[in-house]
Amino acid sequence: MKKLPCIYLILACWIITGCVAVIVGAGAGAGAYAYIDGALKRSYQINYDKTYHVVTGILRDLKQPIKEEKTDGVKTTIETERADGTPMTIGVSIIDSNWTEVSVRTGVVGLWKKEISKQFHEFIEERLKSE
Repeated sequence: MKKLPCIYLILACWIITGCVAVIVGAGAGAGAYAYIDGALKRSYQINYDKTYHVVTGILRDLKQPIKEEKTDGVKTTIETERADGTPMTIGVSIIDSNWTEVSVRTGVVGLWKKEISKQFHEFIEERLKSE
C-alpha cells in the first residue's frame, strides 16, 4: 500500500516535465499506440525494409514529397508536408529483425494533429495486411 503514493509522485513528475505518454489500445504491444510529445508511435511485427517501403509508398500515393530524410542505420526520419501545408515527421526505427517502430508527428508544436497521425498508422496497417 505504501507504493501507491510513490506511483502518484512519479506520475506528477512526468506531468510536470511534459513527458507524458498516453497508451491508446489494450496494452503496450502490437496494435497499441503511445502518444508522446506530439508523436503517435506504434510497433509493427514486420522488418524495417518492408515497413520503410510501405511508409514511402503511402507518401507517394498521398503526393506528399519527402523534403528531408536522415538515417543513422537504426532509425530513419522523414520530413514531409501534407497537401494543406501541415508538416509531418515520420520515424521508422529498427527494434529487432522482425519488429519496427513507426512514429508519426503531424502539425507544429502545441498544435499536434493526433487524428491525422492515427490515420497514417491505419494506412500502414492496411498496406501491411495486403502484402
